[in-house]
Amino acid sequence: MRKVLVFTDIHLVPEGETIIGLDPMTRFTNGLAHALDRHPDAARVVLCGDLTHNAAPVEYARLRHALDSCPLPVSLMLGNHDRRAPFLAAFPEAARTATGHIQHHADIGDHRLVCLDTLDEDAPDLHSGFLCDARLDWLDHALDTAGPRRVIVFTHHPPIETGFGGMDRIGLRNRRDLIARLKDRDAVVQIISGHVHRNIQGAAGGIPVSILKSPCHQMPMALGDQNPSLSIDEPGAYGLLLLTEGGVIVHGEDFTLPKAEAAIYS
Repeated sequence: MRKVLVFTDIHLVPEGETIIGLDPMTRFTNGLAHALDRHPDAARVVLCGDLTHNAAPVEYARLRHALDSCPLPVSLMLGNHDRRAPFLAAFPEAARTATGHIQHHADIGDHRLVCLDTLDEDAPDLHSGFLCDARLDWLDHALDTAGPRRVIVFTHHPPIETGFGGMDRIGLRNRRDLIARLKDRDAVVQIISGHVHRNIQGAAGGIPVSILKSPCHQMPMALGDQNPSLSIDEPGAYGLLLLTEGGVIVHGEDFTLPKAEAAIYS
């Protein structure tokens, strides 16, 4: 069994600033320390987009500093709050395609992690995502070269509707195009996404989809046509993927909950 740690929607801000009274840097570094302490045997950390809140150079510099001591390889992805130029200025070594998109794959045993770039810097609504033909063609190649490995696809914007009307309006605009590329690929066993700031389970083209919470602020449980910027101070979390012979197991860990002693009930 292999492990992968997943953080999404970190939303780092400049030092001294907060989001609804929460410090995203403190939340992220505490969450990363929690995850590394409990799962030092993990193979990789995936940061699934919205690394920063404003895409400011100082915010990416803070992320760079926070990751300097991470002992595991890190996959960096972009979300709607990110921008490629300031990101690449801070992380020039980041994997990118010939078209400049921040996409890569990493192999862990008999699994391949495929990390996509759903950022649309020209989105008419500022925050929705899009996968152009170049990015989708790159995905095809990543799937074609996976060999016998099982594939986990990571996106910032989910490929499904969630019931949160405001978030769905700024979701992945061409989710059907992505699903069309994936649904007949037997090797694709799981999709992992962020963006919504809640733990949500679903399926796209018959493929399981898991949307994970933020380590910082969450979307309140208010279904319907709500403002997508609504945020609430609920427990911060990260994801833990177990890559097993029987399939991918997805856990969500609320690391800001008070410590509790384990008990045995007879």
